[in-house]
Amino acid sequence: MTIRSRTISTVGAPARPLDLRRWQGVKRRMDLMLGLPLLLLALPVIGAAAAAVWLTDRGPVFYRQVRIGRHGRPFVLWKLRTMCRDADRRLAEHLAADPQARAEWAATCKLADDPRILPRIGAPLRRYAVDELPQLWNVVRGDLSLVGPRPLPAYHMKRLPRSVRRLRGRMRPGLTGLWQVARRDRSFAEMQRLDLAYVGDWSPALDLALLARTALVLRSGRHCL
Repeated sequence: MTIRSRTISTVGAPARPLDLRRWQGVKRRMDLMLGLPLLLLALPVIGAAAAAVWLTDRGPVFYRQVRIGRHGRPFVLWKLRTMCRDADRRLAEHLAADPQARAEWAATCKLADDPRILPRIGAPLRRYAVDELPQLWNVVRGDLSLVGPRPLPAYHMKRLPRSVRRLRGRMRPGLTGLWQVARRDRSFAEMQRLDLAYVGDWSPALDLALLARTALVLRSGRHCL
């Protein structure tokens, strides 16, 4: 199956099949049938990675952040910590000293050369998305879906038009999604476009195709989550 997005020409379009209760149930059952076995398989990897984080930078091995979920409800997202404990200070100092970094951060909310990343262990954990594995617990809990729009913190959500927030809120955000595997640039605008395309075009077959593509991307070492 070819994964591509169709341009969403009208925000606030008629309700799609996923708005029907039975389709929400199908998607949730898929999440549980796949997410719970994946979480059990991931536990040894999470444990080994957590030990590596603690040995590198003594302190909490998990990182929690409030993200906005379905219907605009906040939830706590779990990750393995891949940043130094003084990450906020490092970021502020880096952005203050580097205009190019400030522009990159404003456009993508990410940095290619991020001064906050833990030495040695942080980059590979991110490259292969090992730091995202604890979010399988969020999937089992029902905070996330395996596939969906990217989960955003409140300060990112505020940058979106209200109509876009409403469309994204029709479904749970996802551990992976169309933007993560099909993106050609890292811009906030592209993420928004592809997330809306996913909401508009959702089907069980699309979810399975995106999960398969995610596995291929992770195997290649190109971080996509």
